[in-house]
Amino acid sequence: MRSMLTDRGSATIFAVIGLALVLFAGSAVAAICGLVVAHRHAQSAADLAAIAGAEAVGTSRDPCAAAGSVAAWNAATVEACEVTAGVVTLTVTVPGPALIGSVIRPRAVARAGR
Repeated sequence: MRSMLTDRGSATIFAVIGLALVLFAGSAVAAICGLVVAHRHAQSAADLAAIAGAEAVGTSRDPCAAAGSVAAWNAATVEACEVTAGVVTLTVTVPGPALIGSVIRPRAVARAGR
């Protein structure tokens, strides 16, 4: 009689487990890359908006409004704007990737002055 307990098909199980691990690792790397790209986008938008706000200091325009319009052009939202002694400090957020059912909004801070 032949034994029913053989090693037939065990390579398939290991291959499926290995494939699942590779897919999980790839998804994790893609999520991290998406977060990095979104943060770089937030920092660029914050820098540009802070420069626009600094250019408006000393003119008839509101520095925070000027910064807000440039941030909006760059798909960013101004969270905080402070003008102190000709220096504009901004905090902006941008929509990031959706991870595990929630959207992460990367935040960046920038300062510029005349």
